[in-house]
Amino acid sequence: MVHRWISEQSYWAPGRSRSRQDAAIDGSRNFGLYDTASGRQVAYARMVTDGVTFAWLCDVFVDPELRDQGLGEMLIAGIVEDCRPLGLRRIALATADAHGLYAKFGFTRVVAPETWMERPDQPHS
Repeated sequence: MVHRWISEQSYWAPGRSRSRQDAAIDGSRNFGLYDTASGRQVAYARMVTDGVTFAWLCDVFVDPELRDQGLGEMLIAGIVEDCRPLGLRRIALATADAHGLYAKFGFTRVVAPETWMERPDQPHS
């Protein structure tokens, strides 16, 4: 289900292969929300981190049929709480449309964007 969500329904990773998704999952701390009655997964996120100083929160996804019910807030609250004992200096993320959600948990726009760089999409093999 996670692969289908990310590869078919996300704006950031359309067409991501199953093998790439599995490798990403294997290299990450993974989080999910599940319906207690059915056991069905209803949300997912992963965090890439060294576990000490830095983390990148990514692939945050809530089942489209269940959005606007507070599941995103529940997911991010759980992630923030789970990572609190790590004492991470910075948790970064990128979003096109959920700034309000993340702001509720202390995320802000990059304070010094002039210091950040990226190497955009590179060809995959």
